[in-house]
Amino acid sequence: MLKKFVRLFVLLVLVMVPVLSACGDDASGGGDSGDKYKVGILAPAVTHGWVAAVAYHAESRAEELSDQIEYQIHTSSDASEMTSQLDDLITWGAEAIVAFPQWEGMEVPIQRALDEGIEVVNFDIVIDVDGVYRVAGDNYDMGVQGANYIVDKVGTEGEVVILEVPSAGSVSELRTDGFMDTIEEIAPDLNLHTYATQFTREDGLKDFADILTSLNHIDAVYSLDDETSIGVLQAISEAGRDDIQVVTGGGGMQEYFEMMPENEDIWIQSALYSPAMVKDAVDIAVDLLEGNDVDMETIIPTTVVDRDNYEEFLDDGSPY
Repeated sequence: MLKKFVRLFVLLVLVMVPVLSACGDDASGGGDSGDKYKVGILAPAVTHGWVAAVAYHAESRAEELSDQIEYQIHTSSDASEMTSQLDDLITWGAEAIVAFPQWEGMEVPIQRALDEGIEVVNFDIVIDVDGVYRVAGDNYDMGVQGANYIVDKVGTEGEVVILEVPSAGSVSELRTDGFMDTIEEIAPDLNLHTYATQFTREDGLKDFADILTSLNHIDAVYSLDDETSIGVLQAISEAGRDDIQVVTGGGGMQEYFEMMPENEDIWIQSALYSPAMVKDAVDIAVDLLEGNDVDMETIIPTTVVDRDNYEEFLDDGSPY
């Protein structure tokens, strides 16, 4: 009797194992029978407010989609660390990855993710790999708008400082190219002075303080970033200079907006490039996993903000 019971118990176990295994498979995948998709998010470690806000908005959107997706978000300080984190996401079983690299050198690891069958949505900086979807603002048009704005305020002759950021790769290149191409077309007699800086107010202050000592007259400053521009404005104030009529920016920073009406002698401008655009990248990742048709590139138009319309863009809840 005991032997019959043991044989019956073993038989039941053997029958139940595949059933339990199938249940376990349904609970861990993505997409079938109501399962959640696995989405990985790669962003830089905080270097300034705009970058911090990208990670914030990406995670915020992932939380809003928590009934559809399981997600992991990683931040890194260089391409090597981001590559390691991408490998971790592949091991985790990510079905889509939203990547926001701030450096060159991510092409090989991104290709590896694509080879694994993972959908990759690139936010902002270009990753030159076939098959990568991309969401970005219009960096080139930001330069076009900056050029038009400066010429509108100072005319077609004068001294203009360009603050490029070589370490920002395609972002700096596109914003600078848009500016240079437009100036060549509409105001070729402007004298342009190009200097390198970084997307931080500390670098904007330090670098522009040096520039002010080397140029005794400046009509306008084409800055690519609101944080940099805040440093520029501080340098102008500390030097007691009153020749500069325009300082542009980019990003859409609340603190910078609030400075616009306070500086009556300088036209402060920002070409809106909101970090909240990353939410579109997360949405596109989910659309791809759901089998929806998605354009390979989604470009969000440029909006210019200055003292005339800044109030429309104030947001007390914004982290940037």
